[in-house]
Amino acid sequence: MKSFGTLFVGSLLASGAVLTSGAQAADGKPLGYQDTPLIPGTQWHVHDGLRPQPKVVTPGTNSTEEKPGTPPSDAVVLFDGKDLSKWRSGKGGEAHWKVENGYAEIAKTGDIVSKNEFGPDIQLHVEWAAENPPKGSGQSRGNSGLFFFGRYEIQILDSYENPVYPDGQATAIYGQMPPLVNASRKPGEWQTYDIIFNGPRFKDGKLEKPAYATVLHNGVLVQNHTELLGNTPHKKVGTYEPHPENGALRIQDHGSANRFRSIWLRELKPVDSQ
Repeated sequence: MKSFGTLFVGSLLASGAVLTSGAQAADGKPLGYQDTPLIPGTQWHVHDGLRPQPKVVTPGTNSTEEKPGTPPSDAVVLFDGKDLSKWRSGKGGEAHWKVENGYAEIAKTGDIVSKNEFGPDIQLHVEWAAENPPKGSGQSRGNSGLFFFGRYEIQILDSYENPVYPDGQATAIYGQMPPLVNASRKPGEWQTYDIIFNGPRFKDGKLEKPAYATVLHNGVLVQNHTELLGNTPHKKVGTYEPHPENGALRIQDHGSANRFRSIWLRELKPVDSQ
């Protein structure tokens, strides 16, 4: 009987993923970590640099390259290029990212958090561009993140010709699952994330149903209803802790001057509850 790891690696090879041995970052240092816990159900450590790298694909024409996309009529618009009135600082008080020319730029003033809470199931659309010219390499290049309920991260990173541990690249469920492919555009080019996030359910203080994420990156499916193991900490295996069914959206300030425009979401409710 073949082990799970053998079947897993075999399926990745069949899909065109590239297996690396002694993988290195652009600066020649080893990628990722080997001293972190094993991710349950896999043979890989959290942030394992030896994990297979997602195959690079070139996304199709970006219909929003010249101007932001138009949100649907039932969307809650969180940013339309004008101001950050729908956001607050993660440190308290007003959000202080730079807003100009139809975009908001991270200004090394801390994370921003949506003033309203949403859930438990939402569709989120975000348009963003990595800092250009790029600075640094690996996790220090174009780093940010989208946190659902303030604790479940879909990674934002400049992953264009920028080696990094696979569970930390763009559209990874951080520390858990790399994307199916790497559909990143060049630094400075506008990119889109379209995410369906199904929040977890708890009953009597216990997990009843885990969270799931479906992600399209520049129109390419990269997470296919992927189950989350829990929250997404650095260098640890995530766990679940009970929390309300609604929560805020947080965008991370990791020090890179990434830009954002056209951020909107839709709460996904059954027809008979609308």
